[in-house]
Amino acid sequence: MTDTNAVIEIRNLHKSFGALEVLKGVDLRANRGQVISLIGSSGSGKSTLLRCANLLENSQEGDILFEGEAVRWKGRGAARHPADRAQVLRIRTNLSMVFQQFNLWSHLTVLQNVMEAPVTVLKRDRAEVEEAARGYLAKVGIGDKCEAWPAQLSGGQQQRAAIARALCMEPRALLFDEPTSALDPELEQEVIRVIKALAEEGRTMVIVTHDMSLARDTSDHVVFLHQGLVEEEGAPDRLFSQPESERLRQFLSHVSA
Repeated sequence: MTDTNAVIEIRNLHKSFGALEVLKGVDLRANRGQVISLIGSSGSGKSTLLRCANLLENSQEGDILFEGEAVRWKGRGAARHPADRAQVLRIRTNLSMVFQQFNLWSHLTVLQNVMEAPVTVLKRDRAEVEEAARGYLAKVGIGDKCEAWPAQLSGGQQQRAAIARALCMEPRALLFDEPTSALDPELEQEVIRVIKALAEEGRTMVIVTHDMSLARDTSDHVVFLHQGLVEEEGAPDRLFSQPESERLRQFLSHVSA
């Protein structure tokens, strides 16, 4: 029976880069309107899991489902890849990703950056997209920067433009890969405020983060990855105050030190 409440569901996912096994059988589920944070030390597999969910990386084993629809695969092991390019495009356009390094096009204005994918990929009406793009830029607090170039913005403003670009795709879920780690603490707070506001709206989000306060204050569910496996998961209040795993206790003591 198909569960339509789950936007993203991952079952027993394995991913290797050559001889290095990064994900060793991970399960993850993000229900509609739920905010999931992925925490763990560098190299634990957090960003790789997010990239596999969005089909930017091919996994070697396991299932990935989007709104109950399973990704179809060809081949096995290292040769495994998605069988249906149209399915991949449809899933990617419904799982908008916000990267650590912004990835704005330097030759386009901020407004053009936000409009580009809805117009060229989704073939939406340009006038409608422009109205939506201006609205999303205002929503993230940079509505006055529509005609600016990315190089004229601070890092926090660039990341907020990247969030507006993701929102303009009208996705079913937002995927954040370390959205604040390239920013100074003051600029980081600008982006955190936007992410918290999106969480309060009931957006479905999966957030890879080193910021424990962001994970604690924004998430419905926190997943701690360690050496390619889910070591512990649960509600943030319980996970941060009463961790059951010794490894999680050590991790939290280091990041809060």
